[in-house]
Amino acid sequence: MVFASCKEMDGIGNTMQKKAAELERMAEVLVTGEQLRLRLHEGKVVKDRRHHLRTYPNCFVAKELIDWLLEHKEASDRDTAIKIMQKLLDQSIIHHVCDEHKEFKDMKLFYRFRKDDGTFPLDNEAKVFMRGQRIYEKLMMNTETSILATREEEGETFERTLVASELVDWLLAEGEMATREEAEHLGRRLLEHGIMQHVTNKHHFVDGGLLYQFRLNFRRRRRLMELLNERCRTIPESHDSPFCLRKQNPDGGNTSFLSVSPTKEIKLIVGIRRSSMSSSCGSSGYYSSSPTLGSSPPVLCNPKSVLKRQVSPEELQTPGGPYIKKTFTIVGDAVGWGFVVRGSKPCHIQAVDPSGPAAAAGMKVCQFVISVNGLNVLSLDYRTVSNLILTGPRTVVMEVMEEADY
Repeated sequence: MVFASCKEMDGIGNTMQKKAAELERMAEVLVTGEQLRLRLHEGKVVKDRRHHLRTYPNCFVAKELIDWLLEHKEASDRDTAIKIMQKLLDQSIIHHVCDEHKEFKDMKLFYRFRKDDGTFPLDNEAKVFMRGQRIYEKLMMNTETSILATREEEGETFERTLVASELVDWLLAEGEMATREEAEHLGRRLLEHGIMQHVTNKHHFVDGGLLYQFRLNFRRRRRLMELLNERCRTIPESHDSPFCLRKQNPDGGNTSFLSVSPTKEIKLIVGIRRSSMSSSCGSSGYYSSSPTLGSSPPVLCNPKSVLKRQVSPEELQTPGGPYIKKTFTIVGDAVGWGFVVRGSKPCHIQAVDPSGPAAAAGMKVCQFVISVNGLNVLSLDYRTVSNLILTGPRTVVMEVMEEADY
């Protein structure tokens, strides 16, 4: 029997980490491309088109698509839009309908998503990715009997974890795999491809009692600009906001996908570094995980409140006062509701995702939250209000007060 030295094991581990990072970047491109494809189909940008008496099904015009990207603020200018689409073309997500152009051109040329004509190259990596995405979606949809739960391992609490043996049982019950050996092998493949990870990154996938999490949140709404800036794929979100629940380490290191209950203190596991949400963060800031390894504190992303001054509940409710009431019905999408609540007694809207459901409903920053689904929240803090939203129905009805614009 041959034993590898510690140095050799470190080398193997580093190689696996680099490979997982590469595969994760590939997965991000695939998810981003698929989200764009679905949006373009929904917006009728992708459709059957005719040219020289020939019909080209399910295609789009490059020039029109660039117009669409600019209109939907997915790119700042035409050159940037071209670079985004070139990235998708280089990754074999799209192609020219006759494969005559290897560059994406701002012209009246037809391009098509390879998934729409069956030419997407299904290599081993892509197959594992697609299998992981299907498993993830099935687990997310099956909320009543979900095997995802908050659990502890080695004295730490982790959110949305899977017990390896329970995942194997589930794969067998769902007909995803035929034997426990095959299911365990699939688990190892998902881990090696950066789709799953052991909660503390100490173990490979083993059919037993160890805990694992998904590293990839397939439902997070990707910004196309992320394709051009792989070293900075974070979005300004709070651990306990209704924004997306995943953090991406800009240096390509290990990350966790956490679904957070804001009433509990949670710990975010990032490779060797652990940071916890601190009660000292105040009522106006929200955190992201720092890309720096070691014992450095979390980075305060938005420490300053957007309010010019704090307002009391009595002032908001004064008859004839300078505030008017508005009611929003916000239907959450796969990413969330698209806003961040901060402050206390009353809470206020600290940030709004410009492309999210809340913005579409008319929500703006600096509005004060009066009620959530009929419950008066004037005397509550933002953690409690966030919890009401996160644990409530997908459709949330919110009453807010905003300063009248006389």
